Amino acid sequence: MAKKFIDIMDTTFRDGFQSVFGARVLMNDFLPAVSAAKEAGINHFEFGGGARFQSLYFYLNEDAFTMMDKFREVAGKDANLQTLSRGVNTVTLDTGSRELIDMHAKLFAKHGTTTIRNFDALNDVKNLEYSAQRIKHHGLKHEVVVTMMDLPPNCVGAHDAEFYEKCLREILDSGIEFDSVCFKDASGTSSPEKVYQTIKMARRLLGDNVHLRLHTHETAGVSIACYLAALEAGVDGIDLAASPVSGGTSQPDILTMLHAVKGKDYDLGGLEVDKILKYEDVLHDCLKDYFMPPEATQVSPLIPFSPMPGGALTANTQMMRDNNILDKFPAVIKAMREVVEKGGYGTSVTPVSQFYFQQAFNNVMFGPWKKIAEGYGKMVLGYFGKTPVTPSADIVELAAKQLNLEPTTAPAIDIADQDETKSIAYTKAILEKEGIEATEENIFIAAACKEKGIAYLKGEGKVMVRKNSDIIKPATKSGSNQFSVTVNGHNYNVEVADGFDNFTLKSITPAKESSQPKDEPKAVSSTGASNEITATMSAGVFKILVNIGDSVKAGQTVVILEAMKMEIPIEAGCDGEVEEILISQGQTVEDGQLLVKLK
Repeated sequence: MAKKFIDIMDTTFRDGFQSVFGARVLMNDFLPAVSAAKEAGINHFEFGGGARFQSLYFYLNEDAFTMMDKFREVAGKDANLQTLSRGVNTVTLDTGSRELIDMHAKLFAKHGTTTIRNFDALNDVKNLEYSAQRIKHHGLKHEVVVTMMDLPPNCVGAHDAEFYEKCLREILDSGIEFDSVCFKDASGTSSPEKVYQTIKMARRLLGDNVHLRLHTHETAGVSIACYLAALEAGVDGIDLAASPVSGGTSQPDILTMLHAVKGKDYDLGGLEVDKILKYEDVLHDCLKDYFMPPEATQVSPLIPFSPMPGGALTANTQMMRDNNILDKFPAVIKAMREVVEKGGYGTSVTPVSQFYFQQAFNNVMFGPWKKIAEGYGKMVLGYFGKTPVTPSADIVELAAKQLNLEPTTAPAIDIADQDETKSIAYTKAILEKEGIEATEENIFIAAACKEKGIAYLKGEGKVMVRKNSDIIKPATKSGSNQFSVTVNGHNYNVEVADGFDNFTLKSITPAKESSQPKDEPKAVSSTGASNEITATMSAGVFKILVNIGDSVKAGQTVVILEAMKMEIPIEAGCDGEVEEILISQGQTVEDGQLLVKLK
């Protein structure tokens, strides 16, 4: 009897890169590995969308559409190239208008996409209807998704097999046209038994002819068990990645899964161990200079309590590294549990996972529930659709007060259509003002990436890739046996003693930072009544809203910082006139650093 053929989608070049490197991998560095994967017999790839759209403009100074075109050239015309889309959000963190949702499908079809996997983090089917229609209209295959996770202990009302059956029935009743169905667990927290019951339920409802998939991550340590349970329940396809971007926060390794099904009646994509080994050797060589975050290789037993997706985890830790606040990460993860419990049980997958993390981050940095993150607040107020259960009333009240918004039950896509800034005409006007050609690609880039998209189109983009050669810079000799060494952005003075045929380390001491001498007191907070306006946390300078000579009032926002994909307003503590601006746009500043001085 022939083994059941199981379709394998290689997620290495999208979810793998996102889960390990925060999506920051340069195109020319990885394309040789795509060729090696093709030689190994892989013809189904996840190659774009998700964070591998915005991140190219934010951190790589690359064009996502050019990357997709080149990927198609290497993978060949017959490869199934798949992207990830967030329903009404498409590839952004905010709801798109109908114009932009249509443009997304049109452009992705133009630039080599075969299939779009389309999900809504709230499992609100209304958020899938229009995007599904446009995906099919532009000739693409549509993979509709039910998003999964496990809830923190003692939370009930969603995210069990009965809830997923309700979601799937709503999709079927809506008349959404689809080519396949995927159950997607971005945090990898679902238990194998729940996966088994869910896939059995889906197979019963869908019949034998609908292609049914499971997507999960290794983050909580149960991914192989979940895939085996899904195979036993009748799944047709699973997602795997290649080393070194497999396991840990990413998908299980192709070789690991091949080993797990030995002796079973499953043929995983016709793949052979020896050919995959050669492919992984090439990929290792392509990525050998990239800094491997230690958290990307770990399996955490705490993730089921605070379901942080693998694809968001390293993106957030990389941003925290950039802002020198990585020491806060364990506290933020711990704080996420309460944020999930009170937030209405949206699935922890982008953008909701980012909303959860941002709110947990604020609870750690500013005090519990002192500052409602905009995305989290809008979610509990209903601006992104209906949450699986009703959020905590006290949090809804706080969000309404702090954001000055009333709760809503209006469809998210209708709210977006009423927002002029989400119209094509609005974005075209910005491009014309900046002297940028208003092609459809440029319009979508600017609409999806805002100021950073405009900066890219103007040739002002920055490359922010973490490579080992950049993190540990070559030592500079300051004396006969004294060196200055930079590690992870921190300077150290190193002294060695000569030996017979080597050196003996004598001392390592932190170098004195010239911008903030150790004996200098930290500047007062921006909220204090002082003429010195300082950063409230380590962050990047997003916007400077004043010029030298401007008059400002106490409480006026003078600078906007950016951290963790959030805008952080910095206000004047008193009335005054701007005497000095000590920062520039795009600069990274430290907590307490002087930004603007008034007189």
